[in-house]
Amino acid sequence: MARDVRRVPFRTAITAISRIRRHYRSRGDGPTSALVSSPHPYTRALGLIAVVLLGAWLGLLIVGSVRTPVGPMDTKMTLRPSLTGGTKINVSPLGALELDSHTAPIRLDVDVDQLDPVRSQALVEHPERLAGLQEEVASDVSAGTTELAVRSCVAVVSGATALGLAVYRRPRRALAAGGLALVLLSAAGISAFATWNPKSVLEPRFSGLLSSAPQVVGSARSIVTEFDVYQKELARLVTNVTKLYDATSTLPSYQPDPGTLRVLQVSDIHLNPAAWHIIGSLVEQYRIDLIIDSGDTMDHGSAAENSFLDPIPDLGAPYVWVRGNHDSADTQKYLEGLKNVHVLDHGRAVTVAGIRVAGTGDPQFTPDRSLVNAGDPAEEMAGIRLASAIRDQERAGTPVDIAVAHNPIAARETDGTVPLVLAGHVHRRDTEIMPLGTRLKIEGSAGGGGLRAVQNDQPEKVRASLLYLDSTTKRLQAWDEITLGGLGLTTAEVSRHLPEEAGVPGTDPSPSPSGEPSGQPSGQPSGSASGTPSGSLSPGPSGTRSPSTPTGPPPAR
Repeated sequence: MARDVRRVPFRTAITAISRIRRHYRSRGDGPTSALVSSPHPYTRALGLIAVVLLGAWLGLLIVGSVRTPVGPMDTKMTLRPSLTGGTKINVSPLGALELDSHTAPIRLDVDVDQLDPVRSQALVEHPERLAGLQEEVASDVSAGTTELAVRSCVAVVSGATALGLAVYRRPRRALAAGGLALVLLSAAGISAFATWNPKSVLEPRFSGLLSSAPQVVGSARSIVTEFDVYQKELARLVTNVTKLYDATSTLPSYQPDPGTLRVLQVSDIHLNPAAWHIIGSLVEQYRIDLIIDSGDTMDHGSAAENSFLDPIPDLGAPYVWVRGNHDSADTQKYLEGLKNVHVLDHGRAVTVAGIRVAGTGDPQFTPDRSLVNAGDPAEEMAGIRLASAIRDQERAGTPVDIAVAHNPIAARETDGTVPLVLAGHVHRRDTEIMPLGTRLKIEGSAGGGGLRAVQNDQPEKVRASLLYLDSTTKRLQAWDEITLGGLGLTTAEVSRHLPEEAGVPGTDPSPSPSGEPSGQPSGQPSGSASGTPSGSLSPGPSGTRSPSTPTGPPPAR
């Protein structure tokens, strides 16, 4: 007979109860021994809190969940103790969505168990019912959470009271434990209410099958323009999940908003052939319009490495490239001869897929040890020349939408001349709004550090970003950070991010460097405000996620 894993928590609880009872017997507070010496008040308080927490946890474990239909799906909602709070939606077998919906010692877990065949078949046979599906889902979610809240209160109070009675053998102490459990649960509920973040659904983190991410996360453009309240967006999220469980059991194709341009940002491939397969998959899954590579595609820049570049014309999207410090002049010349590749250097600008991009190659080639590298001053001068070229483009009536440089030091010199500048080099992901309003977005290694990654203690992760641009203003509307496990790992995560002014309709967009509002479809460059930065891939209430890039020189790569 298989072992019942549900008995394990109860065995742990029984052991804890026995220890607590032995403690009070040894101190003379138990009912079976005379009261010789009263335990310290702090000791009694800590013991009571331990009993309350353990009893509340057992109560939630036993009865603290509800099964409720949400649209055509059968779901299970559960409250779990947690240090960080939030909401987790498990969509087996595709993966899970995590939302930073609140900060409290309780987390809401929603498990999508199965698709009800009768209700789903009705939707397939009567597509007109999809129009009212979001309202139905919102109503189901509201009813389910209300029932869950009531049941959780009963479970927590009953569990703490029962455990208190078992430990103390005194009704007064048991009632005190139940009352304290109710107070703690109420405090957790108030904390969750006070920190409730309805915009968290706009910035989900998806972990699971990478090919499922576009369907589960959804279209950035539609989410931005149709932002309303948490329940409606959650309903939209559940609706997208429903489509994945269509009666035909086939995944629907991703239907992007026609007004959104999708740019894939990659960097520092470093001769990893797996990068081309990953990029090709992303191009297909997300319908990429343009790929921008900020350099270090090679490792040594030798002519023997040039054949590594041959898959680029077959990736399925135009490829814009700037030279990195590991790419030689031979590398650049070879790429210039490839079909569908646009090489940028010395501030050259091109318009590809309706987007005006200007860039410059890295002024240094570090694999050549016979040369003395000029260091940061050379990078700064390259950035100054790029900024000057961008200003010339603006005066000529062809303003630049995106600037590209390999080294962040060079990229920083474009502040105030362009809305968005892309860089790489440092093998870590970062984003910030610079003082004059330009957003600097640094990408990690799309090749997981290349073959040199095998020298590290831990595999370096593969990173790329999908940028959503407005087709009229060419301004950044949202971006997805895509992170894959490094060598030997098979994990995948997609994290949605929004600029602050794109996340909340009605907020005033940040002013452009030229003084025009960034919301106007003007050719003038402008920056876009960012939310309060927080840690990498640990979303805050809104805005961007990454801390500011250090102003000091980046490590040599």
